[in-house]
Amino acid sequence: MQLDEKILSTILSDFEQEKFGSKELLIEEGKIARKFYYIEKGVTRGWLNNDGKEITFQFMFEGAFISSWESLFYSSPSLYNIETIEPVTVYSASLEEFRQKMENNPFIKDFYYNNLQQRLLKYQKLFISRIKDTPEERYNQLFEQSPEIIRRIPQHYIASYLGITSVSLSRIRSRR
Repeated sequence: MQLDEKILSTILSDFEQEKFGSKELLIEEGKIARKFYYIEKGVTRGWLNNDGKEITFQFMFEGAFISSWESLFYSSPSLYNIETIEPVTVYSASLEEFRQKMENNPFIKDFYYNNLQQRLLKYQKLFISRIKDTPEERYNQLFEQSPEIIRRIPQHYIASYLGITSVSLSRIRSRR
C-alpha cells in the first residue's frame, strides 16, 4: 500500500530514526518486542530457529512496518527474529505512541487496519502455497510476483523461504 506522504510524515513525526548494519537483530526470538519499526531504507527478514536450522518466513523492504506483533501486543516472548539483510534506516516507536497517534488521526487508523489486512492475506497465500505448490511453482510465483526478492536477497535465504535447500534452488533456477 502506498502511503500518502502527509500521513507518513504524521505517523513518523515523533518516531526515532535508527540505523543498523547488515546481519543485526531488531527483534530477538525469545525476548519481548518493545518497539515496532518503519523501514525507510534496506531489507530485513523474519526467521526462526528450528532445532538449529534457520527458517526464513518473510522479507520486508522499504515502506514496511515490522515487529513481532504478538510479542508487542501481548508482552510475550517473540516467536521469531527480525534481522537486517543489508544496512537499514528505520523509524521506531512504542506501541503506545502509535496507538495515541491512531486515536488522534482516523487516516492513520485506516492505514493501520488496511496494512494488517494486506499482511494477513499475504501470509494466507504463503501458507496455502506451501501446502499445494511444488518448490518450482513457489519459485516461479516468487519470481513473477516479487522480483525484488530475487534481485536483493541472498540465495540461501530465498531457499529457506521456499522450504528447499540451496542446491535445489540452484537446480530450479538453472531450468528457468
